[in-house]
Amino acid sequence: MEVLKTKSLKKYYNQSKVVVKAIDGVDISISYGEFVAIVGSSGSGKSTLLNMLGGLDRPTDGTVLVDGKDIFSFKEEELTIFRRRKIGFIFQAYNLVPVLNVYENIVLPIELDGNDVDEAYVDSIITSLGLKEKINSMPNQLSGGQQQRVAIARALATKPSIILADEPTGNLDSKTSQDVVGLLKVTGEKFNQTIVMITHNEEIAQTADRIIRIEDGRIVSKGGGLDA
Repeated sequence: MEVLKTKSLKKYYNQSKVVVKAIDGVDISISYGEFVAIVGSSGSGKSTLLNMLGGLDRPTDGTVLVDGKDIFSFKEEELTIFRRRKIGFIFQAYNLVPVLNVYENIVLPIELDGNDVDEAYVDSIITSLGLKEKINSMPNQLSGGQQQRVAIARALATKPSIILADEPTGNLDSKTSQDVVGLLKVTGEKFNQTIVMITHNEEIAQTADRIIRIEDGRIVSKGGGLDA
């Protein structure tokens, strides 16, 4: 059963009287529990696509369905609430709040939504990601890999249907990158999340269940290998 679907998705920009087709008629379908990597060269449109999948950027035309709901039919406030409850984001830059400790960063989205923290669930995430001894640490006291683990924990904490990860290993060395992606995959399976990850690293992409390749704003492969 699909959790995420696009229909004829387009994003066009006007630049110096030239129309740039960043996304040009994309149709994809992602099932519950899948771990999908989206790969493509720089400027291929993969980040633009991810931003529209998460409702961060509105399309010029086309539809994004999450759990069967057209997310761009929502008013802005409704979309913000829906996004916060259904989608977890992991960014290359971590985006941790520097004045909050690890635990406070992880539960921040839950508190922003006015909900009670499920302590047992959050504790299981923290334990799974090896952060138990770091919950009182500040972001500037952590390594890059540890900061990214906190970002993953924060994304998982709201129990979203979907995790969208934009180059989550872009600032990490090779070994830490493999460790972070391995943890992301394990926690995704454990907590039943669908993961869509953008990466330029083809070795990391191969750890996904399926690889979608995009070039010049169009999908050129939807199969299980880089050349499928």
